[in-house]
Amino acid sequence: MDSFSTVIRTASHEQHVEAETSTFMSDLLGGRLGVDAYARYTEQLWFVYEALEAETGRLAADPVAGPFIQPELFRLPALERDLSRLRGPDWRVGLSALPATRAYAERVRECAERWPAGYIAHHYTRYLGDLSGGQIIRDKAERTWGFEKKGDGVRFYVFEGIGNPAAFKRAYRELLDAVRADDLEKQRIVAECKRAFALNTAVFRALGEEFPLSA
Repeated sequence: MDSFSTVIRTASHEQHVEAETSTFMSDLLGGRLGVDAYARYTEQLWFVYEALEAETGRLAADPVAGPFIQPELFRLPALERDLSRLRGPDWRVGLSALPATRAYAERVRECAERWPAGYIAHHYTRYLGDLSGGQIIRDKAERTWGFEKKGDGVRFYVFEGIGNPAAFKRAYRELLDAVRADDLEKQRIVAECKRAFALNTAVFRALGEEFPLSA
């Protein structure tokens, strides 16, 4: 029988590919969009991670979600440095969430407050994705817009507290395999994973509408 981490990965594979190959992401990584599109995307991430990390103090004591709360993953301080670089010191003034981003952040917050097992689904889809595909985005951003290597502007993708990402991801998958949930609850976590990818894809779609490539 497959381990739970394998079940999650295979069940959400299709949605994962759909998110990664969205038109907006393809255009951004292809260097076809300006730094403004990258900055707008970074703003949307701030809302999602603010929801993910607002309740970590309380969740750390939760028997189900607790093992996943690892400070070396936290992204909010890095995002705020990036936004200062991208939007200037008053970045908070113009910060606005797209409706799709608001829906995503609200769902994350709802799980964080009421359903710790569901929160794990969002935790997994975000942080493990950042540790993997996020590195491609960092490299492209540095080369396309001239950010200092691993400096302000791309700090979101730099996990200074994680020396060996491959070992960290292995340990993370072991946490998933050991999650305190029965089979029915595990099915619900998998469904929430799919929902997380769908919410993320909706944000990409909205960004694509905001930054269409002129024909």
